[in-house]
Amino acid sequence: MPSFRSLSYTVAIAGLIALTSCGNAPTTDNTASPAASPSTAASSPASTTETAAHNHSSGKQININTAILSELDKLEAKLGIPALSNKIQASRPYGSPEELVTKKVISQEQYDQVKDMVTIQDVVLTGEAKDVDYMTKLGLMKGHLLVARELLDQQKPDQAEPHIGHPVEEIYVDVEDQLKERNVKEFKTTLIGLQDLIKSKPKDASVKTSFAQSTEAVDAAIQALPETQRQSPKFVLQTINGLLDAANAEYGAAIANGKISAAIEYQDSRGFVNYADTLYKGIADKMVKENPEAHKAIADSMTQLKTAWPSAIPPAAPVKTPEEVNQLIKTIEKNAQTAIAKS
Repeated sequence: MPSFRSLSYTVAIAGLIALTSCGNAPTTDNTASPAASPSTAASSPASTTETAAHNHSSGKQININTAILSELDKLEAKLGIPALSNKIQASRPYGSPEELVTKKVISQEQYDQVKDMVTIQDVVLTGEAKDVDYMTKLGLMKGHLLVARELLDQQKPDQAEPHIGHPVEEIYVDVEDQLKERNVKEFKTTLIGLQDLIKSKPKDASVKTSFAQSTEAVDAAIQALPETQRQSPKFVLQTINGLLDAANAEYGAAIANGKISAAIEYQDSRGFVNYADTLYKGIADKMVKENPEAHKAIADSMTQLKTAWPSAIPPAAPVKTPEEVNQLIKTIEKNAQTAIAKS
């Protein structure tokens, strides 16, 4: 896939927030939606406000005007059409979801299979949903950097470079307004500097320092959230669900005809799962005390899930099918929702 991806993970994350927060009272936001990006402003006139109690059905929809390739990969996996994500992106903007057919991106029959999954509506997040969205996006950055670090350690800078690029190319702009609102120091320049260094001087001694600075910058952005929130099982479980949802889509797009056909997507999903696992370990002790049954199911499923990625370099054949990965992730999400409902 090309290194540049359009924005945003918001719709997917909002859907998961809805599923894990249905018992909460809604938060109302009557403010106007932020301005759309230049590429989508003219084509996305509609907007919806997301709260912690967002409607289930619309929360699952993918904005075909703004979703990044990782999100569009869900449509690619559903229809089994290679490179569909790129085709959807290349035909933007869309005045309506039906233009997927009129622009000959997919057939009417194919559209009928995914019409309930797509939208052109913008989403505005409020309350806890906004915080979860922020943390999830930064978690995706962490996942990209984790797998990039592994690849650099294995002397694979060419494979590491896309994962260093993704945080700044596909995520940073989408979270930039929130960074400003939370008074987080700008670190886009730091990320770009690391990417340029990997492209031009991958073996230079300064790579290690630059990488550490990028990682520290993301960590500092995460720490802008209150410590009590970052240590809350309810909050962390919602973030984990968002990361695993992204991993699920990436893994599904990585496998074709029983083979790993897209190394980047395989690696993306590995990074997201590994960071989700790190987050869960941070709340595991609380889960054992407060929700022992949910903890056992989540911990066992996470252990099995991680075996799908034996290393950062894809194996000759998939260890687990997309269906097996999907089932394990759904088990984790279900038990996370059970624990959240008790919070």
